Amino acid sequence: MTHAAADASAPLLELDGVSRRYKMGSEIIHALREVSFKVHRGEYVAIIGTSGSGKSTLLNLLGCLDTPTEGAYRLRGRDVRGLDDDALSDLRNREIGFIFQTFQLLPRTTALENVELPLVYRGMGRSKRREQARRALERVGLGKRMNHRPNELSGGQRQRVAIARALCAEPTILLADEPTGNLDSTTGRDILGLFEQLHAAGNTIILVTHEPTIAARCPRAIRLSDGQIVHDGPGAQVAAGIRGMAEAVAAEAVSA
Repeated sequence: MTHAAADASAPLLELDGVSRRYKMGSEIIHALREVSFKVHRGEYVAIIGTSGSGKSTLLNLLGCLDTPTEGAYRLRGRDVRGLDDDALSDLRNREIGFIFQTFQLLPRTTALENVELPLVYRGMGRSKRREQARRALERVGLGKRMNHRPNELSGGQRQRVAIARALCAEPTILLADEPTGNLDSTTGRDILGLFEQLHAAGNTIILVTHEPTIAARCPRAIRLSDGQIVHDGPGAQVAAGIRGMAEAVAAEAVSA
């Protein structure tokens, strides 16, 4: 990544006592409760949890699509609370590379045009952004498919275009939301292999998933339950704990 850290030992991002509450009618929903963790440059972290665990809320906070009710979220030392919509939008564009489960590609434009779109919003000149987009597509193995539209690409190729689009703007963090959710198992493994290559190249990646098998492939995993962190450790260890719980519940159901 191109952003140099003033202090290499400082966390790239830090959540300190973050809570997020929503009001629905007369009810208060506690989506996150005093969540604290740090991610350093170059880490590859899975955020895992079942539906309703708070991972979608956490994803929105990490991606600067929302701000905490309480606590601090600091990205490269900058607290996002109190920033207005324009400042949050600029922060997202410059710091976060989003990779979505549904790809979010423009259907009538080529892979190259989709990938260069974030740089259009930055006001970068056409020739420079085209060159960066080409390099990003080559990096994900699509150098020969850059002039194809999404309907001319397989699901795995479309996800690679989405990854190239996130890489193109050289963000501080790649934030992936269930990136294999719409792919078959073989293609999903290929995409996870690509993430591992990107991590080995020094990219910081946060991957949101509900699958223990995916979390197990990450060096670190953070498990959420009812809006709280219940486990933060090596991915294989966290995934094994989830599988152990599932097996215990299944055994109890059989014996009941």
